[in-house]
Amino acid sequence: MRGAATALKSLSGALDRVAMWGAVAALAVMVFSAGYQVVARYIFDAPPVWTEELARRAMVWAGMLGATGAFHRYADPNLFPGLLTVGGVRGKVMAALRLAGVAVFAAPILFYSLFGPDFSLDRGFIGRTLVRKAEMMGVSMAWFTVAVPLAFLIIVVHALAQFSAALAGMETVPSDHMEDSPL
Repeated sequence: MRGAATALKSLSGALDRVAMWGAVAALAVMVFSAGYQVVARYIFDAPPVWTEELARRAMVWAGMLGATGAFHRYADPNLFPGLLTVGGVRGKVMAALRLAGVAVFAAPILFYSLFGPDFSLDRGFIGRTLVRKAEMMGVSMAWFTVAVPLAFLIIVVHALAQFSAALAGMETVPSDHMEDSPL
């Protein structure tokens, strides 16, 4: 069990690093395109049509990838943050409840991102956006909409890693994370 938990934690950490680089890149694209739009509007009096849409799509990517990092670092909204550090059987139950909460939210999003009625891939969320083009940029909307299921898939991996670490008796929350916890 400890080996599987270590492997999952390593995978979770690697995904977190990639997601954080992606979030930073998306944030930079958002700031650049919004800034360029402002300069083009007020100085050149002719903003390109694609800048607003690019900023909006980059914001979605930055937000979704940033949310995965928040979950990985236990910086996501949590009703009982003090219970994250509880050990023993009670800690394992809390880890199972956290995993169940993630599953309740992530499972339908992941399912309907792929499948539509009658398990049709063409009618799933991503399938429907494959043929749609972004209005101002002329690229498939799937490049933007895939951010949602990808972020939830990464969160599921993080949750599985946290749960397996709790079952193996490994530290799940960094000790310095809970210094200011009210519980």
